[in-house]
Amino acid sequence: MSLLVVGTDVTIVNVALPAIGRGLHASLSGLQWAVDAYTLVIGSLLMASGSMGDRFGRRRVFQTGLAVFTTGSLLCSLATSVTALVAFRALQALGGSMLNPVALSIVSNTFTERRARARALGIWAAVFGLSLALGPVVGGFLVSDVSWRAIFWINIPIGIAAVVLTRLFVPESRAATARRFDPWGQLLVISLLATLTYGVIEGPGDGWASPAIVATFAAAAASAAALVIVESRRRQPLLEVRFFRSVPFSGASVIAVLAFAVLAGFLFINTLYLQDGRGYSALHAGLMTLPMAVMISLFAPVSGRLVGTRGPRLPLVLAGLVMMTAAGLLLRLSGGTPPGFLLAVYMLFGIAFGLVNAPIANTAVSGMPNSQAGVAASVASASRQTGSALGVAITGSLVAGASGAGLAAASHAAWALLAGCGLAVAVAGYASTGRRALATADRVREIVAANATDAPGTAASGGTDGVANGRHGADGDTGTGTGTGREARAHGTAMEAR
Repeated sequence: MSLLVVGTDVTIVNVALPAIGRGLHASLSGLQWAVDAYTLVIGSLLMASGSMGDRFGRRRVFQTGLAVFTTGSLLCSLATSVTALVAFRALQALGGSMLNPVALSIVSNTFTERRARARALGIWAAVFGLSLALGPVVGGFLVSDVSWRAIFWINIPIGIAAVVLTRLFVPESRAATARRFDPWGQLLVISLLATLTYGVIEGPGDGWASPAIVATFAAAAASAAALVIVESRRRQPLLEVRFFRSVPFSGASVIAVLAFAVLAGFLFINTLYLQDGRGYSALHAGLMTLPMAVMISLFAPVSGRLVGTRGPRLPLVLAGLVMMTAAGLLLRLSGGTPPGFLLAVYMLFGIAFGLVNAPIANTAVSGMPNSQAGVAASVASASRQTGSALGVAITGSLVAGASGAGLAAASHAAWALLAGCGLAVAVAGYASTGRRALATADRVREIVAANATDAPGTAASGGTDGVANGRHGADGDTGTGTGTGREARAHGTAMEAR
């Protein structure tokens, strides 16, 4: 249910953007911020939220997130200016950051066997497809027949019901070993994402060579460098830099950024094209994108089964190639492009996004000890949100100043960029899933598990994590497991000495 409201919120808001622009007299950059305020806050806080769930209890943090998200949705519906809407969207995202990574951690700790986990994540991804299917249609109907404010109302009853049902059916769980809060890491993540996105969104208006934009990008680069240095030296960092020594994990993070940049960029530009460029109503535009959402819901469970039986390489490569093809076909987009052609392209986008999500999620959590499941899952989720924020910011900057009939021609550069991202997904998917890449995941899992058992006050939990990882290895999960807590501690001591 949390994925349903969060996923629906993405497509509903995109369908409503033209109406929001008219109702609140918002510029294109204002509409970009209405989308990116949400994705930026989520992307910045996901890693901290995943760690909070591991430490304070996953059900408790999950329920808190639902309550904050529901309250933010109510306030969004009452916004009287684009500035207020952006602020309330940020509050909504504060709650949203506590939902998906914590829920995914609950799923990964419930389904520990490799194939069962892959199937569960396939169902999880199918719900996201369902939410995308509902969003355009329900959002289009509400915008056309009620008001753009109504798109936020539907989150309220679902959010309240989810709080109650979580209390009744989801058992409380927490990690035996959880990270402490890392304020410096959190500040640097916020600084990096905020300055980078601000520079991309405001660059077309202020001028790319203006002192403010140059300073913004310099601040982003400095934040990135400081983040790597600071987090590498912390015992319990917000961003576990060692995770990225695993080629599959790093590949999944890069693929998540690229794939969701394509998804967010497509949704943003396509909504403006259908409503402003072709004059479709919000409901008509929503119905046009319905085939994409249907394909996502159909191919997501297929992807989960492929990951469980064949591994992540096949769905990742296929997703990238189909994504590239769909975006490439839109290079011929014009104001008179036949609707049948558009529907076929939207179906291709749906197939690609249905295939790509399950292998990303599976790779993120399958190679890590249970005690770090929330942190690992939140890194993957943060990568998705980062990609979404950059996708809207970059594609929006490429069509800045265009409107009406000129929007289609102006979008060609954006489609070329998104096609390149699709090709990069295919290449990264192939390169990060070979034998040598998988061997790096084995080594990283052992290092992370060993470090967890060496942490103060966690000796008792070392055996638990060691046995858990040994069981994963016996079940056929990627890697071999670490065996016992004693072996993990010995390995950790060796790594510390090295």
